[in-house]
Amino acid sequence: MLRPDVSPTFPSVPVASPCSPEARSQGPRYNFGLQETPLSRPSAQAASASSPPGTSGAAGDRSGSSSLPGHPLSALPPQGSYFRNRSSFAENTHASHVMLGTSSSSAQDSNYPQILKSPLCAGIPQRSGYKSWTPQMGYSATSSSAVSAHSPSVIVAVVEGRGLARGEIGMASIDLKSPQIVLSQFADNTTYAKVITKLKILSPLEIIMSNTACVVGNSTKLFTLITENFKNVNFTTIQRKYFNETKGLEYIEQLCIAEFSTVLMEVQSKYYCLAAVAALLKYVEFIQNSVYAPKSLKICFQGSEQTAMIDSSSAQNLELLINNQDSRNNHTLFGVLNYTKTPGGSRRLRSNILEPLVDVETINMRLDCVQELLQDEELFFGLQSVIAKFLDTEQLLSVLVQIPKQDTVNAAESKITNLIYLKHTLELVDPLKITLKNCNTPLLRAYYGSLEDKRFGIILDKIKTVINDDARYMKGCLNMRTQKCYAVRPNINEFLDIARRTYTEIVDDIAGMITQLAEKYSLPLRTSFSSARGFFIQMTTDCTVLPNDQLPSEFIKISKVKNSYSFTSADLIKMNERCQESLREIYHMTYMIVCKLLSEIYEHIHCLYKLSDTVSMLDMLLSFAHACTLSDYVRPEFTDTLAIKQGWHPILERISVEKPVANNTYITEGSNFFIITGPNMSGKSTYLKQIALCQIMAQIGSYVPAEYSSFRIAEQIFTRISTDDDIETNSSTFMKEMKEAFTLFATHFLELCQIDVLYPNVENMHFEVQHVKNTSRNKEAILYTYKLSKGLTEEKNYGLKAAEVSSLPPSIVLDAKDITTQITRQILQNQRSTPEMERQRAVYHLATRLVQTARNSQLDPDSLRTYLSNLKKKYEADFPRAEQDSGKTEE
Repeated sequence: MLRPDVSPTFPSVPVASPCSPEARSQGPRYNFGLQETPLSRPSAQAASASSPPGTSGAAGDRSGSSSLPGHPLSALPPQGSYFRNRSSFAENTHASHVMLGTSSSSAQDSNYPQILKSPLCAGIPQRSGYKSWTPQMGYSATSSSAVSAHSPSVIVAVVEGRGLARGEIGMASIDLKSPQIVLSQFADNTTYAKVITKLKILSPLEIIMSNTACVVGNSTKLFTLITENFKNVNFTTIQRKYFNETKGLEYIEQLCIAEFSTVLMEVQSKYYCLAAVAALLKYVEFIQNSVYAPKSLKICFQGSEQTAMIDSSSAQNLELLINNQDSRNNHTLFGVLNYTKTPGGSRRLRSNILEPLVDVETINMRLDCVQELLQDEELFFGLQSVIAKFLDTEQLLSVLVQIPKQDTVNAAESKITNLIYLKHTLELVDPLKITLKNCNTPLLRAYYGSLEDKRFGIILDKIKTVINDDARYMKGCLNMRTQKCYAVRPNINEFLDIARRTYTEIVDDIAGMITQLAEKYSLPLRTSFSSARGFFIQMTTDCTVLPNDQLPSEFIKISKVKNSYSFTSADLIKMNERCQESLREIYHMTYMIVCKLLSEIYEHIHCLYKLSDTVSMLDMLLSFAHACTLSDYVRPEFTDTLAIKQGWHPILERISVEKPVANNTYITEGSNFFIITGPNMSGKSTYLKQIALCQIMAQIGSYVPAEYSSFRIAEQIFTRISTDDDIETNSSTFMKEMKEAFTLFATHFLELCQIDVLYPNVENMHFEVQHVKNTSRNKEAILYTYKLSKGLTEEKNYGLKAAEVSSLPPSIVLDAKDITTQITRQILQNQRSTPEMERQRAVYHLATRLVQTARNSQLDPDSLRTYLSNLKKKYEADFPRAEQDSGKTEE
């Protein structure tokens, strides 16, 4: 266990040892005692003096990065204004389904300078020996990195009430790629299923808890469960006093933008989520060595009742995000639906799959959008073209609203880059607005209305007064370096113009020098550039013969890849150093101008939150429409019945060469428990997963793989394998949930199928198989049809059949057959249904079908009369049979 040796602002305290030997094997966890004093900006010398050898005094400062004198954002409130002394943390003690079961570090863009510290992930010198998994908030905002969109970047603070309030959970999370804080507070049971599920959805990089939760030999159950379920996540504990609800409320008042200020009313009495956000912001400010600008964050409260709950084991069983066989392939529900063009759209799709909607009106609004996109090709392709040009708007916002404590070259370069990205993003608003102009659905019209915000034009006009019209996002590190150097218009700063002329002369001299070397040695030399090496020389040897098969001695640092040489020279290295020095001057002066510009547009920047939401949602809806064009999906309806006509497994469709076998599903309140039987590999598990995946697809606003589909909104979706019964907390709650749930149950135990005698809501289904006899070998083979049929499977004792063809002695097999016959006879004698049961079952089925018809029928009068007539005939056919059985019994 490492003891953090921190700067004077944060003196070290004794570090708690791991709570158990198991905890030591679950990755690094560190304990911080954060001193509760006003946070001043320490000098580099003071910070360095307090750091151990080989580390940087400032949190995460890169070695070799030079400081820039003077901070141009002096007009903004000092950081201590919302990180000042407060009263100590006072603990508050106020007490305030679909079921499925069976019985069995990403590479970062090298041309993009980072601002936010990531000592562990980015190889940055540690802050006074502290190791963090927290990444920098300065990833590339480009859309080229699909991997980085899902790389962990969320920090979560979790706190639990004590005493009578135990089980009341407060959570606060911030995604370092998005300037948004999400607050949650809810009551959980002793299994902490809600906490584990929420954390699985967030996929955190780091979890913060109170140091009192991990006391040696006496850790809380919550801490133990979290560490067991998140073994690859970094854990950090800080002093309990920093979980202070008073500070949390003040932070929200200081940082929340006006458009989302209603969150104050929602969380005023939610002490535990306020305590969590206080600790979270204190920790982020410390480890990232930066603060957020006032009124710059989107803060929202997210209740657990707003979305459906899918527990973590169900998400894994259903392969929603990760394939169970190979985590690298995209044979998942996310992979089936993901045709997004932006990282924001990809993140939104991921979160929606894990937390489907439960509001039918919102779902239908999304479905209306998908339908319009499918019907209007011009709209579909037009939107797709515009959306693909957007960068990662959320991450762009995250970097723009932060104020680094130290003004380094990296910070300057990043601010300049992001201002160019902001200009590029704002220039896409008008094309997006034109594309949405003639839309008809309410949701698309609402997004069109949000783009009418005048603040987009105000920000763009202010940017264009300072930034060149030609400055734009370009691929390639040299292209972006050129864009950053000449981003600011000429004649705004005379010294900047001189520095840029100097830089141009140096670049021209480099090109001229390489041309002279090519003429001198008669070699096909060309100028190349990389962010790591700067300018260097390249040469191919396709049509060139080197003297003595060697390059001239003037060339150094030679590397060869196939028939291409890369090298430099002493003079070129000196000119690269001059070039870098000139760049530092340019970046410094440009940074001063850019920061002044940013201070002027901060008051208008809130409209970008709406733009970010619009772009990510449109991207996800386009992805749904794209998926529909590749397969015959159908728009789902929402009733109180689960009815799927000829539905198939969406992931299996992608894997299979042929289209999967389709099956029907019909589950109502009257018949809500289905027992599905069949031999091994007949398709039972695939069918169960298919139903759940279709349910999730419908509730996120996607079309589903079927000819027709109707769904009942599911607030919870569970899958359980074998004897796993951890969702059961007590029998009364469990029984109530089971009676209300739609349940599909696959089993090999045919005796369980007899419960339909006792419960009229139970239906038996099975997957058919055919036996094909091989006359040449005198053996029988099984042909799987994968078709679902009503009734009990006729395949019995297939375990004994497998034993017969094995190497087991025949005597053992014969004994097993005798025992099976005796047991089966006893079970059948005990479970014979009486005529009265048959009569009740016939009445029950008639009643449930009549109720279903009254609620959901859309038939015309003639068709309805025909249906009711057939229903009556079926009832009359069943009822006399029950009477007949009753008469025989009396005789």
